[in-house]
Amino acid sequence: MLGVEARATEVLLYRAGVIAQLGLSAHLLDVGFDDQWCAKHIRQDIAKALAYANASGLDWERAEMLRLADTLSPYWKWNRIAIWHRGRPDDGGFALEEVTILLLALLDQVRAVTGHRVYRSDRCRAESG
Repeated sequence: MLGVEARATEVLLYRAGVIAQLGLSAHLLDVGFDDQWCAKHIRQDIAKALAYANASGLDWERAEMLRLADTLSPYWKWNRIAIWHRGRPDDGGFALEEVTILLLALLDQVRAVTGHRVYRSDRCRAESG
């Protein structure tokens, strides 16, 4: 899912931002948000995407997910070039396993609400319990 073998926290969090954005976008597009509107108004802000998704019926206002969304937002800040220019952002103390579990739960919620199928490997299923 994440290239779960990501060795650096920065790589993990950048990939987590991409995955969260794709999952949240699936919901937002499903409920009628236009792709161009999302690109203009949400951009790479996972916290904003999660807020819009929750306001439009995703119902995923879990404290840890909200905290992860804040940590990831905007996820471009986890790109190695951004870190090189701006310094390393606060990672919120998240562990690899915790991020993986939160993202799997988010994608499961998106699937449950939208009916879209989520594809994941047997390894990810085993790790998420």
